[in-house]
Amino acid sequence: MKIGKLGNAVDTSNPSRERESELHFKEIFTTGEVAEICKLSQQTVIRCFDSGRLKGYRVPGSRFRRIPRDALIQFMKEHNIPLDQLEMGKTRVLVVDDDPAIVEMLVELLERDGRFDVETASTGFDAGLKTRALRPDVLVLDYMLPDLNGNAVCRSIRADASLANVKIIIVSGVVEREHVEKLLEDGADDFMQKPFSIDQLVSRIIALVHTPATR
Repeated sequence: MKIGKLGNAVDTSNPSRERESELHFKEIFTTGEVAEICKLSQQTVIRCFDSGRLKGYRVPGSRFRRIPRDALIQFMKEHNIPLDQLEMGKTRVLVVDDDPAIVEMLVELLERDGRFDVETASTGFDAGLKTRALRPDVLVLDYMLPDLNGNAVCRSIRADASLANVKIIIVSGVVEREHVEKLLEDGADDFMQKPFSIDQLVSRIIALVHTPATR
């Protein structure tokens, strides 16, 4: 085992598994990586890029081509290439919010990314039950719920030692910044002020799943 750049343990006894994990979290790919994922030759990938069938951009001042994740997924779907290589080891996310519109939006956007399996809950009580049943990697938890606030949910989850690896992101548009410290003391790992972009949320989720549990 070794410690990766973000502090996570990496299993060096299985190089192929380590490689799959690296590809799973990448946002931008080289033509060589696309060739590896799609099981094509690199020259085929380059021809697809140059003809416009594979969207991307050139690195300024160089001949290197780069392909964003969403463009790669679109290309793979259009050409019936299995997404297995990108989907292996999906991150399990539990979204907890009592606003159906917000839940629907977050589920759609996170699942569209391709790296996440998403479940939902609408109350603090259900959040506790589903966290214990599903063991998600990350809980995206709205602070204001019909039955419990975020502090109570955090304390409940942190009281269960078997859930120490579950990361909690509190999201809210009403919590004052001075109260965020109390949320962190009660067991939250991060706080995001509404409104936020899906890119910001994805970045926080990925950063947290790479951070070893300290509890």
